Amino acid sequence: MAKPVVVLTGVSGNLGMRLLPLLGRYTVIGVDVNPPKTDCPLQFESLDLGEESSTRTLYELLRDTHAYSVIHLAFVIDPVRTGVLDVDRMWRINVAGTARVMEAITEVNRSSDDGIKQFIFPSSVSAYGPDLAAPATEDTPLAAHTLPYAIHKKESDDVVRQRCSSLRGCSVYILRPHIFAGATVENYLMGAFRGTPNGKSERAQKMKAEGKRLPCMLPRGQKYLANRLQFIHVDDMARVLDHILQREPEPQRLTVLNVAGSGEPLSFAQCIELAQAKLIRVPGKWAMRQVLRFLWKQRISAIPPEALPYMTGEYIMNTDRLRRFLGPEYEHVIRYSIRDAFADSFRTATS
Repeated sequence: MAKPVVVLTGVSGNLGMRLLPLLGRYTVIGVDVNPPKTDCPLQFESLDLGEESSTRTLYELLRDTHAYSVIHLAFVIDPVRTGVLDVDRMWRINVAGTARVMEAITEVNRSSDDGIKQFIFPSSVSAYGPDLAAPATEDTPLAAHTLPYAIHKKESDDVVRQRCSSLRGCSVYILRPHIFAGATVENYLMGAFRGTPNGKSERAQKMKAEGKRLPCMLPRGQKYLANRLQFIHVDDMARVLDHILQREPEPQRLTVLNVAGSGEPLSFAQCIELAQAKLIRVPGKWAMRQVLRFLWKQRISAIPPEALPYMTGEYIMNTDRLRRFLGPEYEHVIRYSIRDAFADSFRTATS
């Protein structure tokens, strides 16, 4: 019997690479600009979702392969690492690209009864915004601002919710994970705690080669150290995706799930201690923004100055719905506590 076909956009990213080894029961078609470095069996298709022509190409791919599920991971998160520094170009890939994927699925399902049965889109906790008065539920309004990545996640989340009804016969899942953690993960917040000079300048490369760490920075005031964070281990996130693939289609058209590790959130102070980072306090947010801007412009740090609200705010999620959704499988899927996921980010990365 032929294996179900899963199309995985953004296959070459970190989450895609962690997910691939779990997909042995499927025929995997990976879509990205560059092929993944993996020994896992897959068919690779080079495609830039930032281009309008990608809609037609993706439609034909889904139609001709009789794909069962589409997992849409293609998203520019780190502009420095990906080299996509133009915000308009980021938007075309992130937001317009999400709309193009949904348009391709819509056209396939319109012309065939044997179309796509699942569409899975990882949104982000950042879509809720950086300052929440209470833990966000899945019904909390999205209020991202300032940081392009967060704004694009919000807008893409909006696109999926607004268009999900047009995907006839397709179960749609929006996952809103908290900050990814793990030894293989690179993102701006992990970079802040690791102190990694991830900029592209010669100075940054020299500092990195010499093992030098940038200090962790916060404005003065106890509240900034007391602000709490949640994390989700990237391998747990991969297991959530694999779990969804194995489920029967949902009776409701749209399922939205907050995703974080188990256990209590960590305060910034606890994160700094676990990371063994050096902490520098600056007079206030304005001063911190100036330092971030200097390090960004000098290409020493890959942390955009627009990330400031997400480094000085608190945004916690309620994940009760995820626990109910996973049911007895919860502990098999979510294997890392928030604390253990964060701690795993500071061991030597291995595959």
